[in-house]
Amino acid sequence: MITTSSKLFFFSSFLALCFMLYPIEATSRLPDTEVEALKQIKKTLGWDLKNIDPCSKGGIISNPVRSTSEIINVSCDCSIAHDNFCHIIAIALVANGLSGEIPKELANITTLKTLSLEFNNFYGNLSVLGSLPHLEILHLTSNNFTGELPETFSNLITLKELRLGDNQFSGKIPNFIQKWTGLENLVIQGSGFTGPIPSEISYLLNLEDLRISDLNGPESKFPPLDNMTNLGVLILRSCNINDTIPKYLGNFKNLKTLDLSYNKLGGEIPKFLTSLSSIKYIYLTGNILTGQVPADWTAPIDLSYNNFSNSPETVTCQMSNMNLFASFAKGNNTGPLSCGQSKEKCPKYYYSFHINCGGDSSVQKGRITYESDSYKGVPFKKSTVESSNWAISTTGGDFMDNVHQYDLIQENETKLAIVDDVDLYTKARGSPISLTYYGFCLANGNYTVNLHFAEIVFINGTTYSSLGRRVFDVYIQVSI
Repeated sequence: MITTSSKLFFFSSFLALCFMLYPIEATSRLPDTEVEALKQIKKTLGWDLKNIDPCSKGGIISNPVRSTSEIINVSCDCSIAHDNFCHIIAIALVANGLSGEIPKELANITTLKTLSLEFNNFYGNLSVLGSLPHLEILHLTSNNFTGELPETFSNLITLKELRLGDNQFSGKIPNFIQKWTGLENLVIQGSGFTGPIPSEISYLLNLEDLRISDLNGPESKFPPLDNMTNLGVLILRSCNINDTIPKYLGNFKNLKTLDLSYNKLGGEIPKFLTSLSSIKYIYLTGNILTGQVPADWTAPIDLSYNNFSNSPETVTCQMSNMNLFASFAKGNNTGPLSCGQSKEKCPKYYYSFHINCGGDSSVQKGRITYESDSYKGVPFKKSTVESSNWAISTTGGDFMDNVHQYDLIQENETKLAIVDDVDLYTKARGSPISLTYYGFCLANGNYTVNLHFAEIVFINGTTYSSLGRRVFDVYIQVSI
């Protein structure tokens, strides 16, 4: 079996600010301190801000919208003070390829409520952000920040949304998060932090969206989230949690997405999960769950890579909302054949298979035919190429942070003129969590495995499309 789990971060769309100008008194403008701060920020970052006083012609009414284009935006409000001045309330520098440290002059814009610096190359000390007493939205996803979160972040008691994903932080998630009681959205995915999740997270009772993943460090128990009944999205993926699934999740009546994949959760699947009427997706991939596979699921559920005791023949696996790939106890697994036939029923034995990953047509190269791999069905169900001897299993239901609901098949965005057999590289299969190619009915013997890669997503340049870090985890295993 060949399993490719690509820790590829498909980054979220970002909060940008769309604005309309309304006439106000011609004398309305920014105070000198804020104008000077913008000048210094512009100088430090090489930021092209044509109008250094964005409030000179009018106040800005801002509305949050989602976009995938580059954003350079400053918004101000002329109604929050009685000093005949306008004041900056939001800065968005998103996906512009900007690099450098956060300018210390930013602390002079004390009226700032929104700061979005996502998808750039910022680095250095973040302490200055702790001097923004009214900050409500802070987006730092996909930069190069390192070190521990500064203690000054404990001052950000007005935060409602914090996104720290895809950075290179170190140390633990600080226990001063208990001061962020107004938080509604917290995203700490692939950020470099060490676990366990601090117990002080229990103070964040207003959370509606909690996403934490890829924590290093020791094993831990399930965090105390029992009073967070407002949660609609709960993702604790690869957090090294060694426990059972807590019963209190049955009280989360607003829960739509539950992802507890790649931990060490044992025991049986709690029956209360079947009664959550709001649930849309459940991911329990890569744990050590035992007992019987429930047969009364209505929501899509991914149970692959577990340790259930059912006989595969007793489970209704053809349901499009259930992935049971390699989910049974040792000796009971038959790989992708577990839902329809057993290894003993191979019509014949093979000595090879070749796949055009994500390709919608077969490609002939010499005497080798690379078979098409264009399956676009629900990712909860394994797919088998009936005319050959291989199958795929993709875990995870969707790319939850992507505005356009990222397709399972990614098409080429780069130039491949110097690559031989271009047709083999124009498309590729994506997967939200992990992707498995399983070869079956192979005769015993020694095999050579060749994997061919080409970058077809990140392009050369200085725009958002050229930013990205790709990490591969490739496993090659013998038959289960």
